[in-house]
Amino acid sequence: MSEHFSPDEFRTTPDAHRRETRRLRRIGIGAGVLALAVAAIGIGTRTLSDRHLADETAGAGVPTVNYVLPDTKAQTSNLALPGQVQAWNSAAIYARTNGYVRRWLADIGDRVGAGQALAVLDAPDLDQQLAQARADYQTTLAQQSLAGTTARRWATLLRSDAVSQQEADEKAGDFKAKSAVANASLANVRRLQALQGFTQLRAPFAGTVTSRSAQIGALVVSGNSAATPLFTVSDMHRIRIYVRVPQNYLGQIHKGMHGTLSLPEYPGRAFDAVLVRSAGAVDNTSGAMLVELQSDNGDGALKPGAFAQVSLPLAGASGAMRIPSSALIFAGNGTTVAVVDTQGRVTMKPVTIARDLGRLLEIATGLNATDHVIDTPPDAIQTGDVVHAVPAPKSANAKA
Repeated sequence: MSEHFSPDEFRTTPDAHRRETRRLRRIGIGAGVLALAVAAIGIGTRTLSDRHLADETAGAGVPTVNYVLPDTKAQTSNLALPGQVQAWNSAAIYARTNGYVRRWLADIGDRVGAGQALAVLDAPDLDQQLAQARADYQTTLAQQSLAGTTARRWATLLRSDAVSQQEADEKAGDFKAKSAVANASLANVRRLQALQGFTQLRAPFAGTVTSRSAQIGALVVSGNSAATPLFTVSDMHRIRIYVRVPQNYLGQIHKGMHGTLSLPEYPGRAFDAVLVRSAGAVDNTSGAMLVELQSDNGDGALKPGAFAQVSLPLAGASGAMRIPSSALIFAGNGTTVAVVDTQGRVTMKPVTIARDLGRLLEIATGLNATDHVIDTPPDAIQTGDVVHAVPAPKSANAKA
């Protein structure tokens, strides 16, 4: 069965029309507001991105650097220099006569006294020369005795006018000549006896045998400048240390000052030494002056020939300021540093170095105590450049 609708049922009332119109208007207004909000958000995001990009672009051209303040405190630093350790006395023992080593009586490390025998040589040639010299001396003594007797007899005959004065003078002169020959023969005997005494090698002073090249049966030849010493004896109760001090520091080096020795075989141990003398002149080749320090060596810890690190205390120069050596710039007009002000602007300042302490430099002139010195500045930095400066880590200003 079909349903029937009345035409009045499809007729819209004025109130319903107004309600629909208001609803559509609200929807349109909401859509417009939403579109405006989306547009505003997009514009804001784009503006923020552009501003951020501009900031990044501007910041990319301004480098960030570290700065330090000069250290103005008067400090004592140590000047570390290599030193050569030598014995108080050291003697190389050579043979004074030719021969063969019969036996040696001391070896390396042995303590010996002054005059103690170190080795004994066999010198058969020398023994024969000495025997011949003694025989020659006996011959000359006999000739001298005969000449003396003859001279006395002729002197007696001269008093009785039995011989002439000339003949008596000749006999007296012959006696004097024979006496001179006898004296020469005696001197030769004594010379060979002295050489025979050198067949025993003896220590010239009390000390320690530090080298031995003598071997039993080995031939030794005297007077050979290229020969190796048979023994070396060193007196090590006290040690000498020789150091070459650069000319820059000579004004603070003086007799009586104490230094500290450190050796690689004794880590953590320091030996006291006293500066006793200096050469008083700068070597043209090295630009340094040789100085001598001395140290007691009662326990024998210091060995001759060893390498030692010598530390000499030096007072800081008056008015000098210290900066890291990495802040120094070598320019065409000399040594300079880069200083930055509170606005980030750079100024190049020429400086004068008082002392080079390794990781630190002592600056004599050119800096103020309030200057912000750029540490490790860029290679192309110039006066007028703008940088972003931040304080350097504390380690950059650490003491040497």
